[in-house]
Amino acid sequence: MKNVHFSFAKSLSRRSFLKGAGAAMALPWLEAMTPAFASSLAAYPQRRFVSVSLALGLHAPNLNPVESGRGYTPSLYLSQIKDLLGDLTIVTGSSHPGVSGGHKASGSILTAAPYSRNAVFKNTISVDQHMAKHLGHHTRFPSLVINLSGSNSPSYTETGSMIPAESSPSKLFDKLFVADSPQEQAMQVQRLKEGRSIMDVVAADAKTLQRSLGAGDRDKMDQYFDSVRNFEKRLSASEDWVQKPKPVVAMKPPQDISDNNEVIKRKKLMLDIMFLALQTDSTRFITLHVDGSGEAIPVPGVNEGYHSLSHHGLDEDKIDQLTRVESALVNTWGGFVRKLKDSNESSGTILDQTSVLLTSNLGNASAHDNKNMPVLFAGGGFRHGQHIAFDQNDNYPLPNLFVSALQRQGLEADRFGTSTGTMTGLEMI
Repeated sequence: MKNVHFSFAKSLSRRSFLKGAGAAMALPWLEAMTPAFASSLAAYPQRRFVSVSLALGLHAPNLNPVESGRGYTPSLYLSQIKDLLGDLTIVTGSSHPGVSGGHKASGSILTAAPYSRNAVFKNTISVDQHMAKHLGHHTRFPSLVINLSGSNSPSYTETGSMIPAESSPSKLFDKLFVADSPQEQAMQVQRLKEGRSIMDVVAADAKTLQRSLGAGDRDKMDQYFDSVRNFEKRLSASEDWVQKPKPVVAMKPPQDISDNNEVIKRKKLMLDIMFLALQTDSTRFITLHVDGSGEAIPVPGVNEGYHSLSHHGLDEDKIDQLTRVESALVNTWGGFVRKLKDSNESSGTILDQTSVLLTSNLGNASAHDNKNMPVLFAGGGFRHGQHIAFDQNDNYPLPNLFVSALQRQGLEADRFGTSTGTMTGLEMI
C-alpha cells in the first residue's frame, strides 16, 4: 500500500485508520495500541452480552450431564464442543418463577416476567435492553435484535413492548458496515433533530404543568424529566455516530438465504455478522432468536419438520432426527463462542469480556413445559468448567443468572424480575 506512513514512536490509537485514495479502513486491535489505551481499557472494559434463544428448546437427556460440579462426564451435545467446556457453565434445574403457558411464554425468556394463560400479562424490560439502556451509548448501535425468519424477539422495552427483530443478513450487514451516502446521512441527522425538537416541546409543556402539581406528582415529573434528558442525550449521541465512518470488514456483503428451512446455514450467517459487530465494537448487546421451522431442516437423516420433531412424544425415530438437528444448532453456537475465544483484544480475548447465553423458554417442548430450561452460559469473566445442578422439581430462579450478568457489566443490580440475588455457584474471576 503506497503513501501510508505510521510512526510507532507513540502507540497507535484504537480508532486509527489506513487512508488512501479517498478510502478509510479501520485497524483491528494491535499490540502497538496497548500502551496508550491500557489504563482506559482497564478502567472501562468493553463488556458485552449475547443471548441466543431457541423457541423449541433442547432435548434434556442429550444436553444435561449426570454428574454435577466440575469434572462431569460431558453429555452427547456437550461432547461435541468439548474444547469449550472450560469456558462455559451448564445450569440445570432452573426456570423463571411464575412462568407457564408453553410456547406463549416466549416473551419471558429474557424478562423473567411471570406469565400464565389465565392472567392478564404485562411484560417488562429484558436484560439485554436493561444493559443497553445504561451502557449502549458507548457504541454506534446500543443493541442488535435479530431473528432468523421473522420479527419476533425476546427483547422488550421498559414499557413491555417487543422490539421487532431484523431477519435479513444483508440488511443487517448494510446497517453495520456499508457507508451511508451524504444524502442518507443528512436525512438521518434531520430526523434526529426533529426528534429532539419534539422532546423539547414535550419538556416545555411538562414544566408548565408541573407548577400546578402536588409533591407526589412533581416527583413523578422529575423522573419524567430524567427520561427526557436521557433520551435527548441518546439522540445527540446518535447524531454524532451518523458523521463517523462505519468500520470496514473483510467479509463480503452476504446474500439472504431465501429458504426458511435452512435454519443451520441462516444461523451461522447471522452469527458470523454478530461476531464482526462485536469485533468492531459496533454494539455490545445482541439477541438472536431462532423460531421453530415447520418443514424438514436439510440435515442428513432428517425428513420431518423441526417443530414436529420437538413434539416427539418419546418416539425414538423422532428423537433420533431431533438429535441431529439440535446437534447442529449447538455446534453452530459453539463455533461462534470459539471464534470469540480465538480473537484477541487488548484485555485478552473477546470471549473474556463477552457473556454468551444459549437458552429457551421451553425445558420440554414435547410437553410444552417451561420448567428446567436449557442453559449454557459462556465467557464474560466467570469461573466456568462446571455443571451447576439445582432441583429438577423445585426449580432455582434463572433470573438470578441475569443479576450476575448485570453485575459483571458493572451495573448496580441486586434484583431483576423475580430474582432473589445472584446465581449460587457462579463466581466472577
